[in-house]
Amino acid sequence: MTDTNFERSPLKEQNSVLKNLTYLIDLALYITVMFLIREIYFSNFNFITNGLFWSLSTLITATIILKFRKTRWRDIGLSLPTSYRQAAIATVFIIGFSIASIIVFEIAKDNMALGLSADQSNANASAKFGELNNNWLLFFSIIPFIWLQSALEEILDRGFLINWIERALSCTWFATVSAVLIQAMLFGFRHSYDISERSISVALIGLAMGIGYVAFGRNLWPLIIAHCVMNTLSMLERV
Repeated sequence: MTDTNFERSPLKEQNSVLKNLTYLIDLALYITVMFLIREIYFSNFNFITNGLFWSLSTLITATIILKFRKTRWRDIGLSLPTSYRQAAIATVFIIGFSIASIIVFEIAKDNMALGLSADQSNANASAKFGELNNNWLLFFSIIPFIWLQSALEEILDRGFLINWIERALSCTWFATVSAVLIQAMLFGFRHSYDISERSISVALIGLAMGIGYVAFGRNLWPLIIAHCVMNTLSMLERV
C-alpha cells in the first residue's frame, strides 16, 4: 500500500504542476489582452465609450477562459450575497479602508517628500467626461456608464484576477496574499501607466477591494456597490 502511494505521488505532483501552468497561461493571455486592447482608441468616440470597449473585450476574454476551465462567474462571486448584513458591513469596510488608506498615503507623501508626479485626474476630467461644472444633465447621462464600468472592473480585477492568480500559485495562503497584492498593483498601474500619486491611490483602492473580497465571503456585490459609491462621489466633486 505504501509503495503504491509512493509511486502515485510523483504523478499527482506532476498533474498539479501542469494544472498550475494552465492557469498561468490563462493569466498571461488575459493580461496581454487587458493591456493590448487599450492600444486601440476610437477618436470618434469619447473616453467612456472606449473604456467600456476595453472592459467588455477583456470580459469576453475572461468568460472564454472560464468556460474552458468549467467555471461560472457565480462560482467566483457574481451571485446574490448569502447575508445582506455581511454584504453591508463589507461595503462600509471597503469604502472606509479605501478613504483611510488614501489619507495615510497623502500624509506620508507630504512628510517624506517622495517626489511622485502629481495627480492629473482632475485636470483630465473635462477631456474624459466633458465639462461637468454645474452640468447636472451631463452628470446623470454618464453616471450609469460609470457604474457599469465600476462593476466590470470589480468582476475582472477582483473576481477573475484574484482567483486565477491563486490557482496559478496552488491556492495557498501565500497565493491569496500574492493575488491581492498583484491585482492591486495591476489595477493602479493600468489607470496611469506610471508610478504616480494617481497610480498609488488607485492601487490602494484595489488593495482595499481585494482584502474586502477575500475577508467577507468572496461575493462581488459589496465591491461593486462600494466602487459605484466612490466613483459617484468623485464625479459629484466635479459638478
